[in-house]
Amino acid sequence: MPLVRDAQNIRIAILGSSAGNGHPYSWSAIINGYDRDRMTAECPFPGIPDYLNKEPEVGLPGVEVTHIHCVGDGGFTADHVAACARIGSVVTRPEDVIGEVDAVIVATDRGSEHVDRCRPFVEAGIPLFVDKPLATDRASLSTFLDWRRQSAPIMSSSSMRYAKEFAPFRASTNDLGELRLATITSPKSWEAYGIHALEAIYPILGPGFESVTNTGSASRNVVHLTHRRGVDVVATVTSDLYGGFGLLQLAGTHGSVQARFADTFHAFRAQLADFIGYLRTGTEPYPFDETAELMRLVIGGIESRDRGGARIGVGADDF
Repeated sequence: MPLVRDAQNIRIAILGSSAGNGHPYSWSAIINGYDRDRMTAECPFPGIPDYLNKEPEVGLPGVEVTHIHCVGDGGFTADHVAACARIGSVVTRPEDVIGEVDAVIVATDRGSEHVDRCRPFVEAGIPLFVDKPLATDRASLSTFLDWRRQSAPIMSSSSMRYAKEFAPFRASTNDLGELRLATITSPKSWEAYGIHALEAIYPILGPGFESVTNTGSASRNVVHLTHRRGVDVVATVTSDLYGGFGLLQLAGTHGSVQARFADTFHAFRAQLADFIGYLRTGTEPYPFDETAELMRLVIGGIESRDRGGARIGVGADDF
């Protein structure tokens, strides 16, 4: 059943900001439309207007970001996002949106903060979309799992799950034979962007990851994951690897293929549309168990690195 009262008039709040993360601008604009001149001239993330301005039409029908809160820790203000993305209300406290909106998007990529940011809305029964990664430590993941067992409507994902460039391989890799190797690259930190690398591959392989070994450093993560299908995955997440975001390679017993992520707008729009579909139907677009497994991979990668490259089991029984 729907999670909202009026599926054709859904009100959403965007809450939170973090350095280097432009999602308050991009997600709000993709839902609401935007002030093209102001976004182009003033957005502190020039890549956002670059891809928005290429689209003939921006906006999701029957949905509006009506409220925003952020305190400038991302290097921008809620007032500026509101002006750029046509958001009507800037609130003083995140909790001020309770009773005013149908759903909340927590738009920060610091998993260590997400339990505290989400708690008031879980307790109020408000559906949540939480920016990736949902959690970066075992205690936080345990809390989210407890909330989910209590039927709290929570969804979280990386936009790489929706990369159209990888869609053919999500449908089938039969032409490659039995997969034996997958590699994926990303810039920035494992804590924030490791989930991008992982969720690019996860819909191709499916559940069944067994272990994680991170033999790199905080700025140069080299992560080896094993999967029960007999596939080795190598994810490289290096702080300044901006020339190699989303380079995917798949190799099997009969063939190999390479692809590169390119269409940010498509991925973000599809990601948000999945959340809106969840609100309208109450049906999850994919099982929350997948999100939980992905968080075990993220956490395992952190723990392995902190323990000098130790092998970390990542099955449900290991956590």
